[in-house]
Amino acid sequence: MDLFSLTNKTAIVTGACGLIGRKHCEALANAGANVVVADINAEACAATAAELPGGIHLPLAVDVTNPASLAAARDQILAQFGHLDVLVNNAAINDMFENPALAANLSKFENFPLDTWKKSLEVNVTGIFLAAQVFGTPMAAQGSGSIINVASTYGIVGPDQNIYVNERGEQTFFKSPSYPATKGAVISFTRYLAAYWGKAGVRVNTLSPGGVENNQDEFFVRQYSAKTPLGRMATATDYQGAVVFLASEASAYMTGANLVVDGGWTAI
Repeated sequence: MDLFSLTNKTAIVTGACGLIGRKHCEALANAGANVVVADINAEACAATAAELPGGIHLPLAVDVTNPASLAAARDQILAQFGHLDVLVNNAAINDMFENPALAANLSKFENFPLDTWKKSLEVNVTGIFLAAQVFGTPMAAQGSGSIINVASTYGIVGPDQNIYVNERGEQTFFKSPSYPATKGAVISFTRYLAAYWGKAGVRVNTLSPGGVENNQDEFFVRQYSAKTPLGRMATATDYQGAVVFLASEASAYMTGANLVVDGGWTAI
């Protein structure tokens, strides 16, 4: 089990206060890492860090679309810990519409707002690029590190819009064009960076999770689960083993790969 140990390692998780982000932090802390809890809201970061077991955990308010914010976080991490070993590039936005009555119409490709498309690109692609650039550069300088870029099954296959149809045959929502486009870009960027930084000892892999059950409509959970060989949506803890594996020496000869953890969704 020493292969999975992250003792004396420093790991940063962006988007750390979301449903899955908190579980990523928990998994890394349980494996022995000192975890930097990075998200946009300082109070949420502090609360999440306070819940983590063991280690020295640092909450930092970080905007992944702002180079100065990222650089300030990097400097504080290196000043406190002296090194940075793992980056979980988890920060992302998933298109939502405030008014449910308008969601089906606005989420249609024909009507999809340009501003929403641009915002998704800014956070989901540029944010990944900037975080990798700022936090990965000191890893390359020290000759070791692991970057985990979080994508999605929708970066691999197109959305099945039928699972968003309710019992009355109404299309409640269309999965947007921006989310699959940005997550597909994350997978391609991972391959680029793995090839670029391989000689520097920095491994770069993608984690592509499936959908997580989180108080969605019953019809959606049922229809999603029916398309999955394991017959259910993921729980928030289902990705913890994968994150520790990719962060640790257990995956020492793995780079440029896309680890798909989706209950078999993309297998059929």
